[in-house]
Amino acid sequence: MTDTLPDRLSSDPRSPFYNAELLERGVGIRFKGVEKTNVEEYCISEGWVRVAAGKARDRFGNPLTIKLTGTVEAYLREEDAPAQET
Repeated sequence: MTDTLPDRLSSDPRSPFYNAELLERGVGIRFKGVEKTNVEEYCISEGWVRVAAGKARDRFGNPLTIKLTGTVEAYLREEDAPAQET
């Protein structure tokens, strides 16, 4: 597998932008210069991320998300570096 990340990626298996192999490797997201660990979906070219809105769930049990716009940078996480939660 190459080290290039897709323009759009989702953690929801029902999405057409879902990629299990890539998510298993570990994808990190910097949004407006701050590392985020609660990103459900991102799009680099359009400049947005979807993050979970607290513990709220829809009627199917899926987390409610909020779409935030700004600069998005995606990268592959190092195997030995621990994730920082923000």
